[in-house]
Amino acid sequence: MRVYYLEIVTPDVDAVCAAYEATTGVRFGTPDAALGNARTAGMAGGGLVGVRAPLRATEAPVVRPYWLVDDIDAAVANVAAAGGEIAVPPMAIQGHGTCAIYLVGGVDHGLWQE
Repeated sequence: MRVYYLEIVTPDVDAVCAAYEATTGVRFGTPDAALGNARTAGMAGGGLVGVRAPLRATEAPVVRPYWLVDDIDAAVANVAAAGGEIAVPPMAIQGHGTCAIYLVGGVDHGLWQE
Protein backbone atom coordinates (compact mmCIF):
# COMPACT_ATOMS: atom_id res chain seq x y z
CA MET A 1 0.00 0.00 0.00
CA ARG A 2 1.20 3.44 -0.89
CA VAL A 3 -0.38 6.83 -0.33
CA TYR A 4 -0.05 8.68 -3.63
CA TYR A 5 -1.80 11.87 -2.57
CA LEU A 6 -2.50 13.11 0.94
CA GLU A 7 -5.19 15.78 0.80
CA ILE A 8 -5.63 18.17 3.71
CA VAL A 9 -8.68 20.43 3.63
CA THR A 10 -8.52 23.33 6.07
CA PRO A 11 -9.80 26.89 6.34
CA ASP A 12 -6.23 28.01 7.19
CA VAL A 13 -4.03 26.75 4.35
CA ASP A 14 -1.12 29.09 5.06
CA ALA A 15 -0.87 28.07 8.73
CA VAL A 16 -0.93 24.35 7.92
CA CYS A 17 1.69 24.75 5.17
CA ALA A 18 3.89 26.85 7.47
CA ALA A 19 3.70 24.22 10.22
CA TYR A 20 4.70 21.41 7.84
CA GLU A 21 7.50 23.53 6.38
CA ALA A 22 8.83 24.39 9.84
CA THR A 23 8.73 20.82 11.13
CA THR A 24 9.73 18.79 8.06
CA GLY A 25 11.65 21.15 5.80
CA VAL A 26 9.34 20.59 2.82
CA ARG A 27 8.40 23.54 0.63
CA PHE A 28 4.88 24.00 -0.68
CA GLY A 29 4.35 25.38 -4.15
CA THR A 30 1.77 27.79 -5.47
CA PRO A 31 -1.88 26.74 -5.73
CA ASP A 32 -2.59 24.05 -8.36
CA ALA A 33 -5.98 24.72 -9.99
CA ALA A 34 -6.32 21.08 -11.09
CA LEU A 35 -6.18 20.02 -7.41
CA GLY A 36 -8.73 22.53 -6.10
CA ASN A 37 -6.01 25.17 -5.64
CA ALA A 38 -4.09 22.95 -3.26
CA ARG A 39 -0.57 23.98 -2.42
CA THR A 40 1.51 20.82 -2.87
CA ALA A 41 4.81 19.40 -1.70
CA GLY A 42 6.54 16.17 -2.62
CA MET A 43 6.55 13.18 -0.28
CA ALA A 44 9.17 10.45 -0.05
CA GLY A 45 8.29 7.75 -2.56
CA GLY A 46 7.01 10.16 -5.18
CA GLY A 47 3.59 11.13 -3.87
CA LEU A 48 2.25 14.55 -2.98
CA VAL A 49 0.69 16.21 0.02
CA GLY A 50 -1.79 18.92 -0.92
CA VAL A 51 -3.29 21.53 1.39
CA ARG A 52 -6.36 23.39 0.19
CA ALA A 53 -9.30 25.40 1.45
CA PRO A 54 -12.82 23.93 1.40
CA LEU A 55 -14.40 24.10 -2.07
CA ARG A 56 -17.89 24.76 -0.71
CA ALA A 57 -19.40 26.10 2.52
CA THR A 58 -20.48 22.63 3.65
CA GLU A 59 -17.07 20.97 3.16
CA ALA A 60 -15.60 20.16 6.56
CA PRO A 61 -11.88 19.98 7.30
CA VAL A 62 -10.51 16.53 6.51
CA VAL A 63 -7.28 14.62 6.01
CA ARG A 64 -7.86 12.16 3.15
CA PRO A 65 -5.28 9.61 1.95
CA TYR A 66 -5.55 8.50 -1.67
CA TRP A 67 -4.20 4.98 -2.11
CA LEU A 68 -2.34 4.26 -5.34
CA VAL A 69 -4.07 1.55 -7.41
CA ASP A 70 -3.37 0.01 -10.80
CA ASP A 71 -7.02 -0.12 -11.92
CA ILE A 72 -9.27 2.50 -10.34
CA ASP A 73 -12.49 1.08 -11.80
CA ALA A 74 -11.79 -2.34 -10.32
CA ALA A 75 -10.74 -0.80 -7.00
CA VAL A 76 -13.96 1.25 -6.80
CA ALA A 77 -16.01 -1.87 -7.55
CA ASN A 78 -14.16 -3.78 -4.82
CA VAL A 79 -14.72 -0.97 -2.30
CA ALA A 80 -18.45 -0.89 -3.10
CA ALA A 81 -18.68 -4.69 -2.80
CA ALA A 82 -16.99 -4.46 0.61
CA GLY A 83 -19.62 -1.98 1.83
CA GLY A 84 -17.90 1.32 1.11
CA GLU A 85 -20.00 4.27 -0.08
CA ILE A 86 -18.66 5.84 -3.27
CA ALA A 87 -18.82 9.60 -2.67
CA VAL A 88 -17.05 10.66 -5.88
CA PRO A 89 -16.77 8.17 -8.74
CA PRO A 90 -13.56 8.05 -10.78
CA MET A 91 -12.74 11.42 -12.31
CA ALA A 92 -9.75 12.53 -14.33
CA ILE A 93 -7.54 15.27 -12.90
CA GLN A 94 -5.69 16.81 -15.82
CA GLY A 95 -1.96 16.27 -15.52
CA HIS A 96 -2.29 14.14 -12.38
CA GLY A 97 -4.26 10.95 -13.06
CA THR A 98 -7.68 9.69 -11.98
CA CYS A 99 -9.10 9.76 -8.46
CA ALA A 100 -12.17 8.61 -6.57
CA ILE A 101 -13.41 9.17 -3.01
CA TYR A 102 -15.20 6.68 -0.80
CA LEU A 103 -16.47 6.55 2.77
CA VAL A 104 -16.13 3.60 5.10
CA GLY A 105 -16.07 3.44 8.87
CA GLY A 106 -17.02 7.10 9.08
CA VAL A 107 -13.74 8.09 7.41
CA ASP A 108 -12.96 9.61 3.99
CA HIS A 109 -10.62 7.62 1.78
CA GLY A 110 -9.42 8.07 -1.78
CA LEU A 111 -8.09 6.01 -4.64
CA TRP A 112 -5.61 7.27 -7.25
CA GLN A 113 -4.49 5.84 -10.55
CA GLU A 114 -1.56 7.50 -12.29
